[in-house]
Amino acid sequence: MKGRSQSSLIQTKPSEVKAVRIRRARLQDASRLAELSGQLGYPASRAEIVQRMKRMRPVAHAIFVAETGKNVIGWLHASVTPLLELALCAEVNGLVVDENQRSLGAGAQLLDAAERWAAKKGCNSMSVRSNVIRERAHAFYLRQGYEHYKTQKAFRKNL
Repeated sequence: MKGRSQSSLIQTKPSEVKAVRIRRARLQDASRLAELSGQLGYPASRAEIVQRMKRMRPVAHAIFVAETGKNVIGWLHASVTPLLELALCAEVNGLVVDENQRSLGAGAQLLDAAERWAAKKGCNSMSVRSNVIRERAHAFYLRQGYEHYKTQKAFRKNL
């Protein structure tokens, strides 16, 4: 994983190859982040994404985007939350690549950027949770060197 570059070539059509660049997200990206969030199954408006981004402290959160040219094709949100029961670790809170750009390398580059960010924050591991129905995502994480170590149920209560 450490050998992957920030930029790679993405083949979009047999005759068209585009370079993917990873960078930190900006508020101007909010509309596209909201659209991609909807593809992940979490609909949100531009205003909601802006509000959420503004609440995130850069010291504990990072949002990366993958772009080809000026088109954002994916995003990843990672965070570091100190826990009493574990050494400092980071978590992928969300990762989505445009449904027309999947399996072409952008997700791996986003994950690599987040892992490097987490290591600089002093984390010794990165975790990710993935819905049991997302089998394609599970295979992706296994290919990236993650191991399935626990199955759990998630509970939520509206306040």
